[in-house]
Amino acid sequence: MIKQAVILAAGKSSRFWPINQKHKSLTKIMGKPLIFYTLKGLQEAGTSEVVIVQGPKKDVEKTLSFYSFNLKIKYIVQSKPKGMGNALWQTKKLLKQRFLVLNAERVNVGEVLKKAKIEIEKSKQEGILFGQKTKTPELFGIVRFQNNKVLQIVEKPKKGKEPSGIKIVGIYILGQKFFEAYQKTKKHTYDFEDALSKYIKKNNVGLIILKKKEKEALTLKYPWHLFRVEKYLFDKFLEAKIEKSAKVSKKATIEGKVYIAKNVKIFENAVIKGPCYIGEESIIGNNVLIRNYVDLEREALIGANSEITRSIFQKNVHVHLNFIGDSILAKGCRFGAGTITANVRIDRGLVKVVALKKKIQSGLKSLGCIIGEQTKLGANCSLMPGVMIGSNCIIGPASLVGKNIKDQTLFYTKFKSIKKKAR
Repeated sequence: MIKQAVILAAGKSSRFWPINQKHKSLTKIMGKPLIFYTLKGLQEAGTSEVVIVQGPKKDVEKTLSFYSFNLKIKYIVQSKPKGMGNALWQTKKLLKQRFLVLNAERVNVGEVLKKAKIEIEKSKQEGILFGQKTKTPELFGIVRFQNNKVLQIVEKPKKGKEPSGIKIVGIYILGQKFFEAYQKTKKHTYDFEDALSKYIKKNNVGLIILKKKEKEALTLKYPWHLFRVEKYLFDKFLEAKIEKSAKVSKKATIEGKVYIAKNVKIFENAVIKGPCYIGEESIIGNNVLIRNYVDLEREALIGANSEITRSIFQKNVHVHLNFIGDSILAKGCRFGAGTITANVRIDRGLVKVVALKKKIQSGLKSLGCIIGEQTKLGANCSLMPGVMIGSNCIIGPASLVGKNIKDQTLFYTKFKSIKKKAR
């Protein structure tokens, strides 16, 4: 098995706005950052050395200092976000023979590597790429190949002109000759792809196609992709357990696979239907309904008569008398009483989202709101499907939010008084 791996965790995560105040791999699911699951997967697959490229904040290193791994981990700082190629180049002196390259949020890399173990060990090729079938080749880098040998990667080909139906999954096994190709490549943000093309042309690079029944190597390009990552982690790791220090009312109902962490309080007539994770020090009030793939990180406060479904709350989120569906709330968010998320279009079509000033098809029929850190919403606000609100915003009471709101914005709906003529 490949003994060395490079984890890339230094980018701005700009496509992950509004929950990009820190690197996206530090988003927590079930009490642990996503990069934790990536490292555990590498460890289980037989990797022994990992080089992590992080940004100047060193937030990845600080976060991981609270966890232990049976891995030799070294950290390198990429001072400026100059792209994947530049990040990888800085690890050159630490790498020997073939090495693995992947993004920090590839939580199922261990499963992918274990299933491809025999093919990897048999292969004597300079490098190996991983691919998978796709129905939308126009959205990805598509591989031209012959007899499992990579000939070319065509980025986002026009419909009908794709070289195959196999997209490149962002897990790479590369050899030292990649650095020779990179050294001869003109430097820019996306020079990794250019260097990879040169590398493929001059070297024998193999292709392993992941089978249909195997899980996709999960990507985390946009924030709503967190839902499929959460589902994967819940299905694989979530256990039904109530910690001894948790206080659960005898009148509360707990059904299915539900994990209730230390010092949680659950009051009368609350109903929790798994799979669900309730983090440490959280409080679940009277008559609350929590159901179906809800992840509440520590210190969540779900006030009386709220309903939460298929949503992810980061640390210290407080809501009261709300319906929140298919939504992601970052650390420290507050919802006033009566504020609700609309998570389905009135025509039941796919929800579109505006990201980086472009309208993007989310591929989801149910998608509520995505809200950044420390944002507060007043009472009786209404949020339309697919709306994203930045960090440190204040949304005035009774506001209708139908479009994205930038970071640090005060937003409220203006009301005009209507005078009726006396009869």
